[in-house]
Amino acid sequence: MLALTLTADLTGVTDLSPLDTEDDPYFFTFKVQCTSCREIHPNWVNVNRFESNNVSGSRGEANFVWKCKACKRESTATIRAPAGAYQQASPPKRQNIVEFDCRGLEFVEFKADVGNLSQKILPRTALMFADQGEWTAKGLESTTIFTGIDLQEGEWFDYDEKAGEEVSIKDIKWEIRRA
Repeated sequence: MLALTLTADLTGVTDLSPLDTEDDPYFFTFKVQCTSCREIHPNWVNVNRFESNNVSGSRGEANFVWKCKACKRESTATIRAPAGAYQQASPPKRQNIVEFDCRGLEFVEFKADVGNLSQKILPRTALMFADQGEWTAKGLESTTIFTGIDLQEGEWFDYDEKAGEEVSIKDIKWEIRRA
C-alpha cells in the first residue's frame, strides 16, 4: 500500500484537493518502477479512479495495469478511495491525499499536471486527449471556491475578494510513502 502525501503552506485557503468526478476525472501522473527487476519506466503514466482495466489471467480489475518491458511481468495499481482534501495547518503537516494498492510496481515520483495533454487508448481503439485535471480549494475566512489551481510551479497566488486578502499555496512537497 502506497500513499501520495502533500506538505504545503496554505495561507487563506483550505481543503486543497484535485477536482475528481466521473465526468471530469483527475489523472494522477507518476513515474513507475517494477518491484521485480527494479526497472523505472522512462515515461510518465496516468492513473484515474474511474478507469477499470482487466488483469491478464484473472477475473480481477485494476485502475492501472502495466507490463514491465524489461522482465515482462504484469503489475497493477488500484486507487482505494477518492482523494482527500489537504487541510490548512500551521505549521504545515504532511497529509495523505490518495492511497494506492500496488501489486508488482511502485510509484516513485509524482507531478501535479494541469492542462498538459496525454494520449489515452480507449476501448474500441478510439483515441482521446484529456487534461490531467485541476485542483480546487476554498477560502479559509470566506466561502470563496478557487478552481483551476496550477501546482506545477510549486506555488500559487490569488486574491480572495470576499475576505479582502491575498491567498497562496507555497512550499509544496510531494512524497510517496508506505501507507
